[in-house]
Amino acid sequence: MTISEGVGYLGLLAALALLIWLALRGINIILAALLSSAVVILTNGLPIAEGLGEYFAFGPLGAFTFAGKFFLLFAAGAIFGRVMGDSHAASSIALALIDRLGARRILWITVLSSALLTYGGVVVFVVIFAMYPLGLKLLQRADVPKRLFCAALALGSGTFTLTALPGTPSIHNVISSVALGTDLFAGGWLGVFGGAIMLGLGMWYLERQRLLAASRGEGFVAGPRDRQLAEDPGEQSYPGWPAALLPLLLVLSTILVPRLLTALIGEQAATAPGTGYELLRFANAQPILWPSLALFGGTLLAVLIFSHVRRSALHTIGEGTQESIMPLINTAAVIGFGGVVTHTEGFQQFAQLMLQADLPPLISMFTSISMISAITGSASGGLQIFMSTMADGYLAMGIEPTTLHRLATMAAGGFDSLPHCGAIVAMLTITGLTHREAYRDVGIVTVVIPVIATLSAMALAQLI
Repeated sequence: MTISEGVGYLGLLAALALLIWLALRGINIILAALLSSAVVILTNGLPIAEGLGEYFAFGPLGAFTFAGKFFLLFAAGAIFGRVMGDSHAASSIALALIDRLGARRILWITVLSSALLTYGGVVVFVVIFAMYPLGLKLLQRADVPKRLFCAALALGSGTFTLTALPGTPSIHNVISSVALGTDLFAGGWLGVFGGAIMLGLGMWYLERQRLLAASRGEGFVAGPRDRQLAEDPGEQSYPGWPAALLPLLLVLSTILVPRLLTALIGEQAATAPGTGYELLRFANAQPILWPSLALFGGTLLAVLIFSHVRRSALHTIGEGTQESIMPLINTAAVIGFGGVVTHTEGFQQFAQLMLQADLPPLISMFTSISMISAITGSASGGLQIFMSTMADGYLAMGIEPTTLHRLATMAAGGFDSLPHCGAIVAMLTITGLTHREAYRDVGIVTVVIPVIATLSAMALAQLI
């Protein structure tokens, strides 16, 4: 190894350490990504102009390239989430679960409610904002520590619904679909298997921790900002839960029906001429636009049936659009950092080492995407980089596109949730908790358990 190569490797490690350290200190993730990218550029001898202007910003893995491609989906999810929140439809669904399951099942209620929203296409950041005010009310009723609510929120909104379950319009599922030419249901049985493990082990851990906390006398403690948020929002103004479910059901059915019809009539019949078939082909060929249209359709239905939000529909939709910007730019900035990293000699050598290593293809794939997601602190960012730089090599090894789609998507959702993950930082900030208070529980349900589920799904893939 030459001196310049050694400096380059140290620079990559220093940049990653800096990104994690700044994130843990609560520094804005965009600034952290820019500073870390600068460290990579300077220590690896990359040209400054190309490094910042192309690799970070506008290249194939540039921040604004990603933002431009996925803006509509982020905006549609944020708008839908805002409307569902302001109309109290999301709260109505959660309270209906309370009536049927009881307040002591708060962790189940949190997981199922947030999972239902994210599976319907609502982005994680929006779910966090929408669920937390309601969560405070539930926490007070059940006297459960906030750290466990935070972990339950992470389990429901950031694990199996985003990466494992087939059909979800999540960014992660869409990235794999676009890159591999598969549909959102690719590798469905593997996803269901892995998702069941994530949910089962996650709930076992959370319930065990709830009982341990109760035995120690540990309960809910409101933070300085929580007292105002915990005020009763007025349950009498909530819509009935059947009506509250209608927009969500519309989103899910709009996404599911084209796939089901194609499976029912067959791929060849779906290519026949005719207006109906044209729409079917359009839906199946648009993994970004069609889910976005489904979310807009759900938003329109919510505005029409919920009078509380109808009176200020444009204002609410505008706020939802605004709320989509920071999650999109935060994610894009981390991807931009990864875009810089991929142009270094060290990353190219790592990619070649993984592709040429004497390892089973699935093990090599898992290691590769786990490392990339860990570096970027983003499942979507790591997945985007992996699909753009390494996926073709694993397809050449004989991995089926549908299998690669599902297992790579699941693998991206493991080591992405290290302390510098943007979603983790945002969630802890919103809930008023520190990493020391809450990250252990969050890390187990978002890192340890998803890794176990992915490895189990890989073993199943080898058997079938």
